Amino acid sequence: MQRLLSTYLFVTHKLTPELLGQVAGAGFEGVEIFCARSHFEYTVKQEVRAMASALEAHHLQLVSLHAPNRRDMSAMRESGTPLSICEIERVRRIEAMDELKRVIDVADDLPYARLIVHMGGSHETADPRKRDAAFSSLEHLILHARHAGVTICVENTTSEMGSADYLRAFVEETRLTGLRFNFDIGHAHLAEFPEEQRLEKSFVPLKELVSSVHLHDNHGEKDEHLPPYDGSIDWPDAIKLLKSAGQNSGLPMVLELKEKSGHDAPTVSEQLAAARKSLDRFEKAWALTEVS
Repeated sequence: MQRLLSTYLFVTHKLTPELLGQVAGAGFEGVEIFCARSHFEYTVKQEVRAMASALEAHHLQLVSLHAPNRRDMSAMRESGTPLSICEIERVRRIEAMDELKRVIDVADDLPYARLIVHMGGSHETADPRKRDAAFSSLEHLILHARHAGVTICVENTTSEMGSADYLRAFVEETRLTGLRFNFDIGHAHLAEFPEEQRLEKSFVPLKELVSSVHLHDNHGEKDEHLPPYDGSIDWPDAIKLLKSAGQNSGLPMVLELKEKSGHDAPTVSEQLAAARKSLDRFEKAWALTEVS
């Protein structure tokens, strides 16, 4: 299993070669970069090429990019305005598509395999107009991504439009070819099912089209992005579930944690050590788990 980390852990900081060096030093082999301009200025070729050089220097593979979910109006500040492929208003939807095309175009200078996309915001309600907007957006984005060698992966979230059943029905109804899913196990643990059924009912509808996984934990109430085993997810059952779909055993599994803040917050090195420790435990459990 490849040891992969999302830079979401440092999203409030500029992603520097020094920070990538710390990630590599903690034993990680690859990263998923979260695309906020204040973190990674993906629209500037010079910055993209510098990132490519830094990743190469530290022997880190870029396995995926996570699409931005806010409109960054400057290099150092987010506007706070949502960026969504579900925008009903055509002008705003085109703006969102154009921004995601800029992210896809990073592959020209810095190749990567998958772009992780959300179906709207974290509280997106199901609406036929939004569904049509998402179809229009994804139809264009999938074609653009195909030319760049990138696969679009829609992630299950806590919203109505991000639920597993909705996403599976969306693919079947629209017949969008080439669209895949990123299974987020932390979001699945927050789904509107009895707690003991949440993971299975979130994974099974998607499993045939899952191309990557986000690993993080929570206590079943809010999206905490804790290291595995620090929340209430039943990890033995989770591992069996992931392994039950044979082709998924070799999928990239990215640790997606949230930075701890405050005056007594741990240092970057301490947070990386905690991330590595949780992943070591997960890897050991994964290796020892047999599925009949």
